[in-house]
Amino acid sequence: MRRLLLPLLAALLAASPVRAADRLSVVASFSILADFVRNVGGDRVDLTTLVGANGDVHVYAPAPGDAKRIAQARLVIVNGLGLEGWLPRLVQSSGSRAQVVTATTGIAPLKLGSAADPHAWQSIPNAKTYVRNIGDALAAADPANAEFFRTRTGAYLDRLAALDREVRESIDKIPPERRKVISTHDAFGYFAAEYGIQFIAPLGVSTDTEPSARDIAGIISQIRSAKIPAVFLENISDERLIRRIAAETGSKVGGTLISDGLTGEKGPAPTYIDMVRHNIKALTSALDH
Repeated sequence: MRRLLLPLLAALLAASPVRAADRLSVVASFSILADFVRNVGGDRVDLTTLVGANGDVHVYAPAPGDAKRIAQARLVIVNGLGLEGWLPRLVQSSGSRAQVVTATTGIAPLKLGSAADPHAWQSIPNAKTYVRNIGDALAAADPANAEFFRTRTGAYLDRLAALDREVRESIDKIPPERRKVISTHDAFGYFAAEYGIQFIAPLGVSTDTEPSARDIAGIISQIRSAKIPAVFLENISDERLIRRIAAETGSKVGGTLISDGLTGEKGPAPTYIDMVRHNIKALTSALDH
C-alpha cells in the first residue's frame, strides 16, 4: 500500500501550486534564454526577461527598472560570447549578489573576424548544452527542487533531440547545390556549420552595422555568379536591404527567418522549437525545388 501511495503523493506535490515567494527568482537576458529557463524551471521559477519578444539583444538599451530586477534575482542567465555588451555594467550598477550563469559554457565558439560568434543557439546540439547548463544552475541554486529541474531538463532535451532529427531529415531533401542563401546578418554560422547550408550575409555579426554600397554590389555579384536561389529577411532587421538585393538579382525572397529573438505568442515563433521549425520550413520551401 505504501508503495502505491508514495508515487501518488509525489504527483500531488508536483501538481500543487507553488507560492510566488517560494519560486526561484531568475532573470534571463533575452527571449530565447527565457524559453529555455521556462522549459526547465516550470512553475518553480519566477522569471523576468530583459529583452522580450522581437527585441534585438545586440543593441538593447537597458530600461530604468532592469537594475532593480537584477538586484532582486538569485540567478542571471546570460548568453555570453560578447552578445550582451551592455549587461556587465548593468549587473554592477544594480549591486546585485545574483549568480551570473553563462549558458554557452562548454561550447566552442566560432569566429567572425577577431570576435566570437555569439549565436550558438542556432545549432540544436549547442542548444542542448545551454539547457544542461541552465538545469544545473537551477538545481544548484534551489536544491529542494533539484529533482524537479532534472526531470524537466531531461524531458526537454528529448524534445530537442527529436527536433534535431527533424531538421536533418528536412535538409537531406534539399539538393546539395541549392543549399545556399542570403540572410540579413551573420546570425546563422552555427546552423550552417551543423547542418550544411551556406549562409551569405550582407551585414556583419551585429545588426547595428550598415553595409556600404560596395558591400551590396559584391553581394549582388555573388548571388548572380553562384546562382544563389533565395534571400531571406529576419524578424529583427530592416527588410528594405534584402528586398533591394532580391529585386536586382531575381532571387526569390524566401520569407522571414527568426534569428536573435522569439516572436510574441501570436507570431510564428513564440518558443525556440517553434523558431527552428519555422526557419527550416522557410528554408526547405525556398530551396527544395
